[in-house]
Amino acid sequence: MESIYNSLRAVRFRRGPKRLAGGIAGGIARSTGWDVSIIRIAILLSFVLPFIGVPLYLVLWLLLPFQDDTIPLERIIKTARR
Repeated sequence: MESIYNSLRAVRFRRGPKRLAGGIAGGIARSTGWDVSIIRIAILLSFVLPFIGVPLYLVLWLLLPFQDDTIPLERIIKTARR
């Protein structure tokens, strides 16, 4: 699993510092240079498509690293093993 986490950290995409919920929209806005409000609206519109929007957001929320390189899924698994 450590190699998977390291490969996720190697991707230059991080959750954005302008976090409202999970920081996904802020990270996308930061990496693309778009306004975070436009990204948030696009994410909300994607939730209308229940088989794409919500599951994709949840996967991104679990796998995308924070600014300090910690990954939520890694935290969850480490906590469960204790």
